[in-house]
Amino acid sequence: MTQSDAAVIIQTHVEAFNARDLKNLMAGFTEDASWVTGESVFRGRDELTELFSSAMDGLLPLLEIQNLLTDGDRAACQMVEKISVDGEGRAFAIAGF
Repeated sequence: MTQSDAAVIIQTHVEAFNARDLKNLMAGFTEDASWVTGESVFRGRDELTELFSSAMDGLLPLLEIQNLLTDGDRAACQMVEKISVDGEGRAFAIAGF
């Protein structure tokens, strides 16, 4: 059984995110990438770099893949993001496509 390229890309992204490896994390984004949260939209590598850098320093986030479905170059991923806010642990269900 082999993994699809999309699955490998997502797993590499999560590994870089959890290692707080900003250089390798950002290598997975195109110049015109967008990131949508419940409240904000970040566009382009500069805004995404600032978003992730700030989050990694302040919230100490970790991602855990719950489900990953791929079809060719498309993927849907259900994850749990764990963060620390003022020393208190919190967890959020998130999805990526």
